[in-house]
Amino acid sequence: MQGKLPKRNEVEKELTWRLEDIYENEDKWEAEVNEALQISERIAKYNGKLSENAKNLLDALKLYEKADLLSSRFYGYAHMRHDEDTANSKYNGMNQRAISVNVHIGEKASFIEPEILAISDELLSSFYKEEPELKKYENRIREIRRLKYHILSKELEQLIASTGEMGRTPYNGFNMLSDADLKFPTVKDKDGNDVILSNGRFVPVQMSKDRELRKKAFEAFYGRYEEFKNTWAALYDGEVKTRIFNSKARKYNSNFEAAVDENNVDPAVCDRLIDSIHNGFDKMHRYVALRKKLLGVDELHMYDVYVSMINDFDMEVSYDEAKELSLKALAPLGDEYLRIVKEAYENRWIDVVENEGKRSGAYSSGAYGVHPYMLLNYNNTLEDVFTLVHEMGHSIHTWYSEHEQSLWNADYKIFVAEVASTTNEVLLYHYLKDNAKSKEEKAYIINHFLESFKSTMYRQTMFEEFERKTNEMAEKGQPLTAESLSDVYYNLNKEYFGENMISDPQIAYEWCRIPHFYYNFYVYQYATSFAASVSIAGKILKEGNSAVEEYKSFLKSGCTQDPVSLLKIAGVDLTTAAPIEDALKVFDEAISEMEELFK
Repeated sequence: MQGKLPKRNEVEKELTWRLEDIYENEDKWEAEVNEALQISERIAKYNGKLSENAKNLLDALKLYEKADLLSSRFYGYAHMRHDEDTANSKYNGMNQRAISVNVHIGEKASFIEPEILAISDELLSSFYKEEPELKKYENRIREIRRLKYHILSKELEQLIASTGEMGRTPYNGFNMLSDADLKFPTVKDKDGNDVILSNGRFVPVQMSKDRELRKKAFEAFYGRYEEFKNTWAALYDGEVKTRIFNSKARKYNSNFEAAVDENNVDPAVCDRLIDSIHNGFDKMHRYVALRKKLLGVDELHMYDVYVSMINDFDMEVSYDEAKELSLKALAPLGDEYLRIVKEAYENRWIDVVENEGKRSGAYSSGAYGVHPYMLLNYNNTLEDVFTLVHEMGHSIHTWYSEHEQSLWNADYKIFVAEVASTTNEVLLYHYLKDNAKSKEEKAYIINHFLESFKSTMYRQTMFEEFERKTNEMAEKGQPLTAESLSDVYYNLNKEYFGENMISDPQIAYEWCRIPHFYYNFYVYQYATSFAASVSIAGKILKEGNSAVEEYKSFLKSGCTQDPVSLLKIAGVDLTTAAPIEDALKVFDEAISEMEELFK
């Protein structure tokens, strides 16, 4: 955590992803961008002709799918190159161009959905008989027609499509300010050494045993965000207003209703989550009290949230060690699953370490027909091991889905996107706990699980409440200012953490740094997925191969059913509160297990 970050060209090659698997040279990138533009012109020639005969509909969809395939490649390549070093003007330009071309394709193809909606059920049925190849697109067509009430005329759909690039401005502005322009101060540790802060290094610093360093870093880090609070508020306000425009245009009652309907999820699923979490505040507050006790502090502050409750034990895990641990922990998923994991390690699917200008955080991305990629900012902590298996879960979900499904059928909904990643995390937790070599190591692992549970089930639900409250404020005409946003966030923080936590004033500005607030109600799905994953991992460890096969069937299913039905394949029913409540019981049991270790 000390010293300067390496420049991109100073990072060891084996620790970088091999994007040449997409394009061996960038002339091919340029060629596919131009090919996609040409295809978009061919698509436009079918405007007004889709209902004339089955062949027109089939040909238009095949062209649109081809354009989407090219887009997954040229956009995937450009955005990952951009994320390697967000200050690199060449790749920033390529990324912006890729986005512009996608918007252009969307405009040219914007007639397709309204025309598909205008086809009668009887005519569509005859089209399937006339051109059996149309069955390949049946799922896509069904999804379009499900949203019939919210699809507009061809002219208005074209207008909406043309706003796509403009609508990304708040998120793009957030990324550039957060990753490229925002510079953090240097703070001193207890020995007087300089510690350089960054988005990627903040949490590892907050995990330090040096409490004074944590305090100084916390105040300096959020102090820098506070300096730009009005800019963050303007960006977030722009994001919410973009949603309001789109949800009103599509005749939804609220931004939230529009977001969950796009995923084909009943809003009651999210309502049940929030209600269940509120009913489980006693468990969260019990955890906070345990943290205060084990840390031995008179006052528990927000800069005490990430440090291990086990003061006399620590785990530093190199990247090579993390890879070995992942293979052992994921062994219950079978040889085929492990083979794919090994391929990811051996063939440079992963960009491992932080460098100057690199995008913060972690993700799984890629291009259809190539293989998934993972971005990490690995810092040798136990948390980084969990992040590795988390992103690996995303990637292998994508691998299975893309190997079993066509491009459009492989594109699983966001609602199920966090299940595979979190299942991997739960399996890693059980492996590490069961193989702990001492009481201290076992306690350290349980501590991590408790922290992960708190961060996922409680924190993400708190994020969801913040997003819902602030969107509702804007929908009622209330201004989203730095002060109003910070007040909402601060009060939620106090409610979730309870009386044993001092909610330091700087925490009011945490909302400024959360990129997921620009993902249009993404975050609640972390919590529902975590609950589903606790259940799935438990079944795999208890039932073995039969549960693994059910789980792999889910991974291979893409978006061929609605998300809640897909989870039922893996044995999880989110039409009830049971998965959330069962997960809360596991959290409570882990707290009891920790208390027992330190009686």
